[in-house]
Amino acid sequence: MASSSSFSTCTLNRGSFATKAINFKVFKCNFSSLLNRLPVSAKLSADFTCSRLLTSDKSLKLDQSQRLSRNGVQCCALEVEDVPTFTMGKKFQLDDVIEAQQFDRNILNAIFEVAREMENIEKKSPGSQILKGYLMATLFYEPSTRTRLSFESAMKRLGGEVLTTENAREFSSAAKGETLEDTIRTIEGYSDIIVMRHFESGAARRAAATAGIPIINAGDGPGQHPTQALLDVYTIEREIGKLDGIRVGLVGDLANGRTVRSLAYLLAKYQDVKIYFVSPDVVKMKDDIKDYLTSMGVEWEESADLMEVASKCDVVYQTRIQRERFGERIDLYEEARGKYIVDKEVLKVMQKHAVVMHPLPRLDEITVDVDADPRAAYFRQAKNGLYIRMALLKLLLVGW
Repeated sequence: MASSSSFSTCTLNRGSFATKAINFKVFKCNFSSLLNRLPVSAKLSADFTCSRLLTSDKSLKLDQSQRLSRNGVQCCALEVEDVPTFTMGKKFQLDDVIEAQQFDRNILNAIFEVAREMENIEKKSPGSQILKGYLMATLFYEPSTRTRLSFESAMKRLGGEVLTTENAREFSSAAKGETLEDTIRTIEGYSDIIVMRHFESGAARRAAATAGIPIINAGDGPGQHPTQALLDVYTIEREIGKLDGIRVGLVGDLANGRTVRSLAYLLAKYQDVKIYFVSPDVVKMKDDIKDYLTSMGVEWEESADLMEVASKCDVVYQTRIQRERFGERIDLYEEARGKYIVDKEVLKVMQKHAVVMHPLPRLDEITVDVDADPRAAYFRQAKNGLYIRMALLKLLLVGW
């Protein structure tokens, strides 16, 4: 006997999916064989007297009067259209992009899908008008090349316009003593979205609390750099082919590196990830990140041996020792600088599929003779920033 039913949303262990229809047939089968064949995880009653498909608000039950044999279970064969609920025209789930903790795996996967669409637009439809009529303000209190220009390029490639200030710390009213809140209130009157880099940790959160338009954190001091983390994870997926089960070595200035902090938060969303911290003692990863990874069940290890870590990892993520974070303690900067360098000797111990990444700019922490190796992914990584930022601007301004 067969029957059918339809639901607008079906909640399974994997998450929420939009479905056109769910069709099922009653049959007998071997229980262990069934579990191996199911495309998604279905929950069964404890004594196997019935089979249940859990929906968002109620469960569908078969006739409970039928007692099943020990090796068999009466169940439903399901046809589920695996389409995420992030459908065109819906509002993006986030109002601002402030920190990496805002994202879950479903949103990350959906953003990456939009980024792939943006890659096609950049290559095949340079005259896109998706953001025609929108105006983005870039407010940068610290120097930037890649982040500011990639955001401005992203906006223009989607048909939008840009207002920009490259060094707002010196060449804006901040030099006259204007508060960040007053600056944000003024600029939101001129634009539809603000991309801000600031020298103080937490500044982006303050801006978001003030503004009535979307704020994107383009780096706030030693705090976070969420859009860099998004493009980093996107790059790892493109280069390695997976995110679950990877080994990542974070190398260099881990105490002050907002990029590695944000990346660690995102990597914690994935399963069976192990992170190695390789850094001079004066710039070790701070305890808040270590504690967070531990709370999320992510394995991590500190090491002083770059060669050993590089031989184990899928990704060697090198960072610059940031002189600007040391203030007057130039002695500490000199102590940390040059201790860990990725060169051809490091490449020799790396696996063939592994990659070297760097948020850039680099100084001497990756030698230039590494650039010709196909495993040097840092310039591809920088280009991926364009696609991620095109995706975020599109999502924040017009939705899915």
